[in-house]
Amino acid sequence: MSKYGQYCPVAKSLEILGDRWTLLIIRDLLYGTRHFNDLERGLPGISRALLAGRLRQLQRAGLVDKQVTAAGRSTTDYRLTHAGRELFPVISSLRAWGETWAFGDPTPDELDPVLLMWWMRNRTEVDRLPDQRVVAQFDFHGAATVSFWLILTKNDVTLCLTDPGYEINLLITADLAAFYKLWGGRISYQDALATDVVCVEGIPKLTRAFPQWFGWADAMPAKRETPALETA
Repeated sequence: MSKYGQYCPVAKSLEILGDRWTLLIIRDLLYGTRHFNDLERGLPGISRALLAGRLRQLQRAGLVDKQVTAAGRSTTDYRLTHAGRELFPVISSLRAWGETWAFGDPTPDELDPVLLMWWMRNRTEVDRLPDQRVVAQFDFHGAATVSFWLILTKNDVTLCLTDPGYEINLLITADLAAFYKLWGGRISYQDALATDVVCVEGIPKLTRAFPQWFGWADAMPAKRETPALETA
């Protein structure tokens, strides 16, 4: 943690939040990520040791609580405190600034299909899913040729890197770079379909509902005034 030696609230805030990865950890915790392994999957490039160190720093600063639960087997949850949740408008403001001044088309090194699917898995609006289980296959081409599967239910969303063997209800075929731009809000869903860079096929009622199941921008959904987190 860097020390600036200044009696200034901005400097004091940066002493807590200014290190690399820290605000992205906060971002993912605001989204509802709870477990260490899930945080690591959503932050490719961070080492386990560095992630553990950043979480300890946030605990010492009073922004994160570490909770051990025993539901069948012992699990560890990381949850934002009230002070941590107060960073929601900070992250939202950074998103708005970034969209205006720092956010262009994705570069080749940013086109990570596994990370993209992990974001989709984590940012599924489960309350909008149908009562039936939906299995969606994603076939990407362009920067990478690879397939993934999302198994979507109201109780759980599972990302599969290999064919789970279920009947496919939806088939999404997309250019990877275009789908990244769709996810980041650079192009609209309607334009992506109209230009054939994204194609969604399957049961008609599911194809119509598909775009409503996800938060399509790489930050907090604008429709939410506050993140869907538990109260302290």
